[in-house]
Amino acid sequence: MEEGLPTVELLESIHNFPCEYRFKVIGHADDHFVGRVLAAVRLELEEDSEPRFSTRTSSGGRHVSVTVEPTMETASHVIAVYSRLRDLEGLVMLM
Repeated sequence: MEEGLPTVELLESIHNFPCEYRFKVIGHADDHFVGRVLAAVRLELEEDSEPRFSTRTSSGGRHVSVTVEPTMETASHVIAVYSRLRDLEGLVMLM
């Protein structure tokens, strides 16, 4: 297990894979943060199209929250996506 990430066992005890999984990422509201989040998820899942997502900018405009809800095949895939996301430039919080 990578530090701070859920274990395969925990994910499998909570979710029935394959399933839709929600990743929430908060970062600095620059011009490219949302694109970096979506690209990281697409690359890990080897998808050509973007997964379902929504964004919300903080009231002060300094941060943006990105919620991504792809279909995940396995718990290991979830952990791999978390690993990619936590290396993003501009990341503030990952849930």
